[in-house]
Amino acid sequence: MKFEDIDKLLITAFHEIQSYFGFFLSILIRIFKSPLYYREFSIQFDKLGFSSLFICVLTGLFAGMVMALQSLIQLKPFAATSYVGGMVAVTMIKELGPVLASLMVAGRVGSAITAELGTMVVTEQIDAMRVEGTDILNRLAVPRLKAMILAMPLLTVVADAVSLLGGYIMSAAYGINPVMYINGLPQFMVFQDIIEGVVKPAVFGMVIAVTGCYVGLRTRGGAEGVGESSKKAVVLSSVLILVLDFFMSKIFVAFR
Repeated sequence: MKFEDIDKLLITAFHEIQSYFGFFLSILIRIFKSPLYYREFSIQFDKLGFSSLFICVLTGLFAGMVMALQSLIQLKPFAATSYVGGMVAVTMIKELGPVLASLMVAGRVGSAITAELGTMVVTEQIDAMRVEGTDILNRLAVPRLKAMILAMPLLTVVADAVSLLGGYIMSAAYGINPVMYINGLPQFMVFQDIIEGVVKPAVFGMVIAVTGCYVGLRTRGGAEGVGESSKKAVVLSSVLILVLDFFMSKIFVAFR
């Protein structure tokens, strides 16, 4: 690869990053701008949030069971199986719960947002709305952003609760009684861990919504372009979730 090619690649990458953050700021300043489109927000909350409940419950259940199984295997030689509840709780609430739920929702919701907006772009519905004087970001992007900021923490809380139930189901098979399991839940946790487990999915939900809208509104090339945009949005959202999870964990550790 020539130096000129590397230079063009870097310029393109920095331009995309600048465009993404510019789009993000454009949506943020419109969150409280009138009109607020309450009906559209309600529709998106049901479509993006409530409809993702089953996949989050399923993910949380089996993630909790796997965590409990692995913890029991590691703790059994030390006769410390009574700590399994605490290990499942701190792992799921701080890390795996927000990340796994967000990745599942990114695959389902991120692609749906991108495909819907991308289809509106290629069928020129967006152009028609602009001709009517409609603020596209306020009408289409802001309700989806608000819905995801509210829905993602709620979905994560449900996934965490179900994961603890799944952890107990697996623990009961190894002779752990309910009192022992419940008493172990708070042993490895502090209140800040609960805050971390709620703040992270709110940020991840914001990333999913902004990325889906950003990629969707930049769709080009007809039906094939819609498919490419959906794939790009899911990959980009998933990568950003994992990267942000690391940096947010570092921040919370610094303030611990």
